[in-house]
Amino acid sequence: MNSPLKRVALACILMFGLLMLNVNYLQAVRAEGIREDSRNFRNFYARYEVQRGRITAGNKVLAESVETGDNTFKYARRYPEGKVYAPITGFFAPESTRDIERAKNNLLDGSSADLLIRRSIDLFSGTQTKGANVDLTINPKAQEAAYKALSESGKKGALVAIEPKTGAILAMVSVPTYDPNPLSKADKAGVNKAYEKLAEDEDQPLLNRAIERTYPPGSTFKVVTMAAYLESDDTLGPQSQIDAPTRLDLPNTTHDLPNHGNSACGNGRVTLSYALEKSCNTPFGKIGMDLGYDAMKEQAARFGIGGEQLEIPMPVSASSIGDEEDQAALAQASIGQRNNQMTPLQMAMVAAGVANNGVVMKPYLVNKVADAEGGEVETADPEELSTAMSEETAAKLKEMMVNVVNLGTASAAQIPGVTVAGKTGTAETSGNRAPHAWFVSFAPAEDPKVAVALIVESGSAGNDASGGQTAAPIARSVMEAVLGR
Repeated sequence: MNSPLKRVALACILMFGLLMLNVNYLQAVRAEGIREDSRNFRNFYARYEVQRGRITAGNKVLAESVETGDNTFKYARRYPEGKVYAPITGFFAPESTRDIERAKNNLLDGSSADLLIRRSIDLFSGTQTKGANVDLTINPKAQEAAYKALSESGKKGALVAIEPKTGAILAMVSVPTYDPNPLSKADKAGVNKAYEKLAEDEDQPLLNRAIERTYPPGSTFKVVTMAAYLESDDTLGPQSQIDAPTRLDLPNTTHDLPNHGNSACGNGRVTLSYALEKSCNTPFGKIGMDLGYDAMKEQAARFGIGGEQLEIPMPVSASSIGDEEDQAALAQASIGQRNNQMTPLQMAMVAAGVANNGVVMKPYLVNKVADAEGGEVETADPEELSTAMSEETAAKLKEMMVNVVNLGTASAAQIPGVTVAGKTGTAETSGNRAPHAWFVSFAPAEDPKVAVALIVESGSAGNDASGGQTAAPIARSVMEAVLGR
């Protein structure tokens, strides 16, 4: 071969090599970036070519893809009861997804490796591939009862209901909420406008208050403090006596810790059960200081507080009792104030842990996933998260929480023929806002089927009794729905 031909051949080989390198670079290294680039209109059209799987709760369809009759956009996402379930389903938008639509996106759109066999069968049969269907643990009656009751309160708030023995989430409501349907149209400009309106709303309807926001838990945290105290000495029980002064002297500060309204707690020395029933502050502040920060932090961790980040499968904001400060701060944290911050989901886990004889189950939302033909892809496998206390301690605490409902601040949670256990809470807020109203509960106490935690923002007149009047009836309606009352 003469020199000119050699040079041409080498040039061709070099160009071919560069071409192959470029193709591999685009397909392997830059593929994800190109696929996610907002200028990639092919990707935009492709999102609406696939029939995404349904999101269901039992027999109720929460999200589905329906044919549009349009050759450009074959399918449209529809949410039949959008506002009720939006904090769970999220939305499928032209350029983004949220909540279950995001967490299970590769199953819903059929691209998951778990669906490879299904896709192969569809390829050989000439059938268009469909996404997998995701069935949730949600109990529609409980979800709808919670949404109705919270919405009618006229307040912002959130509620979580859990099955204590498994960790299955039966209801998860956040108000105010939003309609995901306008966010799922194949119209970028229209969707962006709708999203911006929601994002700029000062009431934050896009925020899932059940798992994305933490609050001071107020007196509901006294359940954790009591658990720590009972665990510290197995001779203690509901009738054990404890000091309950009108005001508790806090070291190294001129401020004291009072009971609500500077009221007396019994005659200054009461039973543990009475202290919880009436939600006295001073005995619980003293318990926290006596036990010390490490013991309180350890007990909180045994309920899952401050541990590994939870995913249900959406990520859950971390709860915490706050960093170690001084004894005065610890006393306040022990009654659910100061830097003590909890999500409603976390407080539902506390109630569920007591209900389940001291064992806290890992909460989860997905019951099962099946391909378009009904073949099982994955199914829930309940998992223990931690042991919060001994079975004996749980029994003692359960007895006290039943007394809170029957004799104390939570009489509004009573259900005829059902033994309900609970704890009210009022959490002080900053500024001139009214305190938050909390309630945690479970029923039936003898064989718990549901544990509930809810917060009504600025829903209290400032004491646990009024907080119980605001929040406890909402929890009662959800427990009744689960129990079929």
